[in-house]
Amino acid sequence: MEHMLVTGGAGFIGSHFVKRIIRAEDITTVTVLDALTYAGRIENLGTAFLSEKLTFVQGNILDAELVDELMATHTAVVHFAAESHVDRSFFAAGAFLATNVHGTHTLLDAALRHKGRKFVHVSTDEVYGPLPEGTATEEFPLRPSVPYAASKASSDLVALSYWQTFGVPVCVTRSSNNYGPYQHPEKIIPLFLTRLQRGEPVTLHGRGEHVRNWLHVEDNCAGIEAVLRGGAPGEVYNLGGGTDLTSRELTDHLLRICGAPEEAVTYIPDRPANDLRYSIDSTKAATQLGYRPERRLEDGLAETAEWYRRSPDRWAPLVRNPHAARPPRAVPDAPSALFAVPSGR
Repeated sequence: MEHMLVTGGAGFIGSHFVKRIIRAEDITTVTVLDALTYAGRIENLGTAFLSEKLTFVQGNILDAELVDELMATHTAVVHFAAESHVDRSFFAAGAFLATNVHGTHTLLDAALRHKGRKFVHVSTDEVYGPLPEGTATEEFPLRPSVPYAASKASSDLVALSYWQTFGVPVCVTRSSNNYGPYQHPEKIIPLFLTRLQRGEPVTLHGRGEHVRNWLHVEDNCAGIEAVLRGGAPGEVYNLGGGTDLTSRELTDHLLRICGAPEEAVTYIPDRPANDLRYSIDSTKAATQLGYRPERRLEDGLAETAEWYRRSPDRWAPLVRNPHAARPPRAVPDAPSALFAVPSGR
């Protein structure tokens, strides 16, 4: 694992993982490949650019030539790059299928050509679909409800097929809802925090009874690293174990943290196919890999709220223009070798 390729490493979860893995003594180089679409921000990597281990390449995982070139010089891949917002998948399903399915296939094909690359495919608990009761183990059937979840389930199956058919050493992780600093304000926790901190109202779908498990992003990244280092090829690992909350219970936490009144909450009709409850069993990752979430929800939410309070320069432009993508550019005050924009692509 000396030479690490991280796709989508300028995104929310990916950037936290890069900062974590770059500190590992057995990692010699880390290359981040990210298209810098609206959810990928070079600023998310922050202090990682102080490390000589890091190289950033702006590019798309659908670019087969670029992907092949990078795969040839790396010994492990952690694949975060994905379209990830449920609501957007309703009107841009084609983009989700292109990136999440065809992009994953492009990476796997390159890994196959270059033999022996450990490949960790990062997925979501949403592939299991709604569970009115009980908890999904890794053996549960995949029953995605929305185009986003369907595209992730499809990419999971493609990834696992490359182990079964070709022997590419693939592992899949499926985590519950992540939260923490640097998350795009289209997601519920940063959306509500940034609105409540400005004295604006927030809206809940239906009656606020949808149940999600909330996992701090650092705990998810610890689990992904454990899978990278010790996961068995061809296996799926659920990474949950945070805190189950209804959307109303989560909102109550955020109201208290922000000192906002109950009147700040309003209700709107539920969106299509809004699964009432997700639940995953992380026993396999715990017993086989020693996975244990450590962040208390109260501490993690308070830390996250403080980051958004201190960092309006990071999220305010995204609130104003949430889907703006960034043109290629160099990183200020960084050696040019750290940032590569492939020519002609």
